[in-house]
Amino acid sequence: MNLKTLKSKEIMPGFHGKMVHGENLTWAFWTVEKDAVVPEHHHPHEQIMHVVSGEFEFTLEGETKIYHEGDVVHIPSNSPHTGKAITPCTLMDVFSPVREEYT
Repeated sequence: MNLKTLKSKEIMPGFHGKMVHGENLTWAFWTVEKDAVVPEHHHPHEQIMHVVSGEFEFTLEGETKIYHEGDVVHIPSNSPHTGKAITPCTLMDVFSPVREEYT
C-alpha cells in the first residue's frame, strides 16, 4: 500500500481523509482546507492527533489552544472536542478501536 494511491474521501466539509485500518486502530491522514471546522463531538475512541503542517485551533474539554507543525494532542475516549483550520493543514489522527464509519 502507498498513501499516494489511496482514495481521499471528504468526511466532513473541508476535511479530506485517507484511511488505513488495522485490526484495532484507524490511522487517518487529513488534508484540511483553511477555515474548515469539525463541530464539537465525542466518541468512544481514544485519539491522538499530530499536526504535520499548518495551524489548527483545537478545543478539548473546553480548553482552546492553537497547535502548529509537530504538535501532538491526546484526546481521551468520550472527551468533547472541536477544531478549526486557521491555515490549510495536514493532520494525522490515530483512533483506537477502529473507526468503523470511516471504512
